[in-house]
Amino acid sequence: MWTGSRLTQLLGIDVPIIQAPMILQAPLVPLAAAVSNAGGMGSLGCAEMSVSELEQRISEMRAATPNPFNLNFFLHQTPQYDPQLDGTARELVKPIYDAHNLTLPHDASSTDLETFSDEKLAVLMQERPGMVSFHFGCPAAHVLDALHSVGIITAATATTVREAVVLEKAGVMIVVAQGWEAGGHRGSFDTNFEDTGVGTLALVPQTVDAVNVPIIAAGGIGDGRAIAATRALGASGVWMGTAFLSCQEAPITALHRTAILSATDEDTHLSRAFSGRPCRARQTPYSQHMACGRSNLPDFPLMYNYSGPLKKLGIDSGNLDLQFLLYGQAAGLSREMTAAQLIAELKAETARVFADIAG
Repeated sequence: MWTGSRLTQLLGIDVPIIQAPMILQAPLVPLAAAVSNAGGMGSLGCAEMSVSELEQRISEMRAATPNPFNLNFFLHQTPQYDPQLDGTARELVKPIYDAHNLTLPHDASSTDLETFSDEKLAVLMQERPGMVSFHFGCPAAHVLDALHSVGIITAATATTVREAVVLEKAGVMIVVAQGWEAGGHRGSFDTNFEDTGVGTLALVPQTVDAVNVPIIAAGGIGDGRAIAATRALGASGVWMGTAFLSCQEAPITALHRTAILSATDEDTHLSRAFSGRPCRARQTPYSQHMACGRSNLPDFPLMYNYSGPLKKLGIDSGNLDLQFLLYGQAAGLSREMTAAQLIAELKAETARVFADIAG
């Protein structure tokens, strides 16, 4: 069966489908647990969690599922405040703030978003989740050694073959090959520009050829046809985020769900306007305005100081044009059902594709 792979054996799951970690307005525990309970692997985006919240969410996951799950962290560097870049950002956002009667932040030189720490590492070693994954970089040797010493599987994102090779050499056990089509932040750490990227169809087979660890394909995977395609290209499994956003367990608003279910392949673009790093999100007047001239902007995550108040106003007022909606180019394939139903549908669709090819 197509469900058997190096990945399922390594992770102890039944179906090689990993729900991509996401950071939403409410905890993702119900969705992640539902995916794990359905035989895939659910994930929590933990980058914005304090140590105490991390411990709380792990406890909630343990109560909701006996099966393995993934915890994901950012490896961004501490941002360097640049008054000149900050001035550029303030000048760009001022007309939008004025149009919505918002006051520009007094100080945008700092952030509450912590980098990955040894305190969080200690929690992971104590709690021992099935997998820990990283975005925006290659984990330090002491981090990988510590996680591996207690039996935790490690994964990290690569957006180029070169990045995948770096990860394998460092000792990362699984590479997530993130194609250009993927929603959310680019996991790049060697390339970090809006207009540079490799598509999933090209990235996966070249990465499979370049490294020996299992490859998880990410980006533009919305149904069984795409799963079958990436499996044929050599991927051991898939990493799907947008497809799970329309599931009933996903903690999003009705307006957000409608936007995804009515999305087209042209809805999104890559933008640094929201966070300071390139991410694929729904095009808005704000993101289009900020793209004019491709000005340099403050480091990730300092741009949240400017996009955050707009996002809050958008949520409070129900205005999608002010919100920060991350989804990929395959959003048009989304469907509304439970996570368990989606896993079942994806299994059946993929099996039918392989059966049609065989016969």
